[in-house]
Amino acid sequence: MFERLGRTMVRRRWWVIGAALAFVVFAGVWGTQVFGKLIGGGFDDPASESSRADARAEAALGREGTDVLVLYRSSGETVDDPAFRQAVTSTVADLPTDVVTRTATYWTTNSPALVSSDRHATYAVLTLRGDEEERTEGLKEIEDQLAAPGLETEVGGPTAINRDINERVSEDIARAETLSMPVLLILLVVIFGSLAAASLPLAVGALAILGAFTALRGLSYLTDVSIFSVNVVTILGLGLAIDYGLFMVGRFREELGRGLDVEDAVARTMATAGRTVAVSGITVAVSLAGLLIFPLAFLRSMGLGGLSAVVIAMVAALTVLPALFGVLGHRVDALSIRKLLRRRPRPAATDVEHGFWYRLAHSIMRRPIVYAVGVLAVLLVAGAPFLRVEFGGIDARALPEGTESRVVSEELDRDFVRNGQSPIEAIVTADSGALTQYVGAVRNVDGVTGAEVTATAGDTARVTITYDGDPISTESRELVGRIRDVPPPADGEVLVGGQTAQLADQLDTIGDRLPWMALIIVGATFVLLFFAFGSLVLPIKAIVMNVLSLGASFGALVLIFQEGYLADWLNFTPTGTLEATQPILVLAIVFGLSMDYEVFLMSRMREEYDRTGDNTTAVAVGLQRSGRIITSAALLILVVIGLFSISGITFIKLIGVAMLIAVLVDATIVRALLVPATMRLLGDANWWAPRPLRRLYARYGIREEDSTPPAPVPVGAAH
Repeated sequence: MFERLGRTMVRRRWWVIGAALAFVVFAGVWGTQVFGKLIGGGFDDPASESSRADARAEAALGREGTDVLVLYRSSGETVDDPAFRQAVTSTVADLPTDVVTRTATYWTTNSPALVSSDRHATYAVLTLRGDEEERTEGLKEIEDQLAAPGLETEVGGPTAINRDINERVSEDIARAETLSMPVLLILLVVIFGSLAAASLPLAVGALAILGAFTALRGLSYLTDVSIFSVNVVTILGLGLAIDYGLFMVGRFREELGRGLDVEDAVARTMATAGRTVAVSGITVAVSLAGLLIFPLAFLRSMGLGGLSAVVIAMVAALTVLPALFGVLGHRVDALSIRKLLRRRPRPAATDVEHGFWYRLAHSIMRRPIVYAVGVLAVLLVAGAPFLRVEFGGIDARALPEGTESRVVSEELDRDFVRNGQSPIEAIVTADSGALTQYVGAVRNVDGVTGAEVTATAGDTARVTITYDGDPISTESRELVGRIRDVPPPADGEVLVGGQTAQLADQLDTIGDRLPWMALIIVGATFVLLFFAFGSLVLPIKAIVMNVLSLGASFGALVLIFQEGYLADWLNFTPTGTLEATQPILVLAIVFGLSMDYEVFLMSRMREEYDRTGDNTTAVAVGLQRSGRIITSAALLILVVIGLFSISGITFIKLIGVAMLIAVLVDATIVRALLVPATMRLLGDANWWAPRPLRRLYARYGIREEDSTPPAPVPVGAAH
């Protein structure tokens, strides 16, 4: 199948390239407009109790969201001075009612929570009209009107924080792409050895990224799509394009070096490397598809964006790349820097016994127990800190220090009633007598510092509950549980919401769905790898090694982002927790990328084992054929990931650092050291499967018959 596809792409190469160019134009015009369709947030479960509490409150009491908090401060006057009052109330009263639907100040509510402890500051609470996008636009419209004469004015609150996060993410993406592209171009030319060959992965990458943007814009008409999915599209689209380009260009050159003509070389490349790319693409896609079972728009969007990038990168590599091979032919080495630098060509592809990776493999396989035990010990020690992980959520500390909305949040926590801006809220349906009894019971809950009825309509009331402590801490989430355990009024109902309750519900949802995600990823990966390699042992070994790589990465996350090691150097504020959705996202992406490298490596080993029947030779030759490709691909994707790790948004930085560590560990000590050691220890058992499954693989396995055997080439011939 893949050989026929390769021949068809060569014979129809100009039609294929023309269609690809037309798609690029369409995607560049229509698909890139996706940025105006994306949303921020998306971390809540719509079916959770906290979400139902918000919906009940809005339906019965009207929307009274705390969208914008405007902090007013005077060094000389207090809130008791008429001039202070006049400056704030007149400013708030003049705000346009088509944007601001509700305002609350100290003088309209008489709430002491709205006054600082020194009484020199207060804040106004604004509720804006519309959905999140409309509220962000509304804030932009009124921001210049919020300054009160004679007072220091600062703007914060959820809408301002989300706006600042979204804008910073967009800026960071643009900066990362600007900085990474020149470095990638230089490294691609050095690694590929010619400008012509180096341009091929970039062509696939451009198609993958633009195609994913187009897919996301189409999906945005059907469901909410998070702005943060753009990060995944960029990383995976470019990263997989580089992986697939390296693997297929290397194989195409190898086949040309064996003396095949261009069409036969493309056919042979597709029958081997093309098959591997298809298996890899499907495996990565399955890994990312595990994110779709989560009801959180953030994770679902990441899955949709990642799937789009992976599928389009795979399709482009299997169609456009062979068409370009057909156009370039032997000119794939055009504009060679080796010729410009007068460097000697590399040894022939068949002369493997003198290669670095071949010698390394044999060195490891002479002492497999030493290497296996040593690497396993390092990975287990590195992963141990993850045993003390504490999960939390996102707050203003995700922004860089000095950002105005973060400064407001910090000042409110420091100078005002703790958590006055993020209380726990109980939406109670009951008569007045039962409501009074319920409020009294809540006040007696351990950890509650106050409970007041702040709004009523008919038999529905909002009870605002204050407490000490960090809203995203474990202690605060446990307090939500204790409040939910308070018996509801007779014949009444209570729904508990608010920021802390939303986080508690989010963690419960993730905990419920995570085992199913793991089952989907592990089960599907196991089946795919069996049909790719015909072994029951290799899929199990691959999954275990991926878990070890991820464990090392997650252990580092706890040390860095939870416990604060390197916080000053990486320029972020640790919160004592890890935001829970990010490790899930990293798990899906890194598991897929690790399987990408595993498929590349095992495909060459399986090919050599089928040819020789010698496990030791298969491991050494397979590592020699793919070791340089895997390490080069890892180096290139590390450039992309590494620049995302300098993002000013902590949870984007976390993704970059986690992926950087995981890819570095996987492409070096796992693939280069642990794989040869374990393959040597297992011997021929690596390729074992019971007889019924061997028959199943023989009939349905994902493999190609070698209908274009390579012509013999003298040892030492150039390719």
